[in-house]
Amino acid sequence: MSRPPDPLPRLYRWRTNLIQGPLFFLATAVCGSLALLVSLVDGCGSAQHRIARVWGRLCVWCSGSSLTVRGMERLGRHPVAVYAANHTSYMDTPVVFAALPFQFRILARKPLWSWPFIGWYLARSGQIPIDTANPRATLSSLGAGVKALRAGMPLFVFPEGARTPTGEMQSFLSGAAYLAIRAQVPLVPIALSGVYDLLPIHTRHFYPGELVLTAGEPIQTAGMHLRQAEELTERLRAAIEAMHGDVVPVMEQDRAAYPGATVF
Repeated sequence: MSRPPDPLPRLYRWRTNLIQGPLFFLATAVCGSLALLVSLVDGCGSAQHRIARVWGRLCVWCSGSSLTVRGMERLGRHPVAVYAANHTSYMDTPVVFAALPFQFRILARKPLWSWPFIGWYLARSGQIPIDTANPRATLSSLGAGVKALRAGMPLFVFPEGARTPTGEMQSFLSGAAYLAIRAQVPLVPIALSGVYDLLPIHTRHFYPGELVLTAGEPIQTAGMHLRQAEELTERLRAAIEAMHGDVVPVMEQDRAAYPGATVF
């Protein structure tokens, strides 16, 4: 006798299509439009960033998930740094904006600039597009990133370059290490856990759960040379992998096991 189909996937699909999806796109449209209007008078981008933080938290709320930030005291410890995280889902960006308590610029794939509202915000707020298919354009984007760091603006990077198709971390590109070494600023590892399960690459439906962003100890780059970029990239990947590995078993037990964590 065959087992009846699990009703939960169908429930998640209907709930996303009828409630969560429309709310998500409404929040994106409203916040994107407001950010565009504010950009006309906001020269430094701080107001736009506050709107992006509200958007990120609304997106997490719309998804039906909760967000816990571990290591909040390490975020913003240094006035300027490169923050780098594993790339698991389209929801990574809202989670990052919701969690990081300071203004930053994000290096993101160029195709996102063609998206309505999100692409408009990225363009108007000074985010940095990176074209991984064009080596010359990639070098130009990294140069723009170095200039932003030297001007005092933190950067956020996804070193994998694209979302993981399986939930497992892919190999890292050396762009984050290159930026940190060129600007001689710390490289801060960030581990995102639970976000892949929320919105995997193969679906458009939300599967809510516990989301955790873990900030690791900053890796100092003072005195390092560009020839050490690959070595630094491996250190970064190992740090993120270790933090992610520590969080996943705890997520299956109890939120109370996150000592000193900030919960949204």
